[in-house]
Amino acid sequence: MNPEDVARYLRDNPDFLNEHGELFTRLTVPHPRHGGQAISLAERQLHALRDKIGLLEQKLSELIRFGEENDDISEKVHRLAVALLEAHSLDGVRHAVFSSLQEDFSVPHVALRTWLEEAAEGGPAPVGEAVRRHVEGLRHAYCGVPDNIEVLGWFGEAAPHVRSMAMIPLNHGGEPVGVLALGSAETERFYPEMGTLYLGRIGDLVAAALACTSA
Repeated sequence: MNPEDVARYLRDNPDFLNEHGELFTRLTVPHPRHGGQAISLAERQLHALRDKIGLLEQKLSELIRFGEENDDISEKVHRLAVALLEAHSLDGVRHAVFSSLQEDFSVPHVALRTWLEEAAEGGPAPVGEAVRRHVEGLRHAYCGVPDNIEVLGWFGEAAPHVRSMAMIPLNHGGEPVGVLALGSAETERFYPEMGTLYLGRIGDLVAAALACTSA
């Protein structure tokens, strides 16, 4: 009888070990961490259970940490929403956005460009057609390397220090109203694989606030 036959027999006869419980103490197997030491099957099972418990505790700790981080982000987004509700002008929206992102979210470089502002007399130079088409084609926030000179220019003197960037399209009622750009000197602050759920929610809030100022 080879090892495969033994294993198959035990799988096919799950009551065997129940009927021969003395085997748990009489049979020995190598220690899972100290190969030269022999331990009983029962002790080996305890080690296996401890390992599983350790993995579960680690996963639980990670879930708790993620939950706490999400709660913290949700609270910051809530404060931004309240600030935007209290803003009654384009300048008020801009102030709420910059204050929240720079102070609450620790984003060092923020740029807000709106199509509404471009139409106003004395407003900033219009966003280039290529950038505008790119922004209006985004379905989610773009995160990654800043590879557009025009967009980098929105950060002013900080532009040479920006190593990663997020571009959040601002859409309201299915219509594009602008773009929110975030920049950081940290290459891993905004990376392509990162989640964009909260960035999208921030974009929705800002777009709604901008639409209210133009109503």
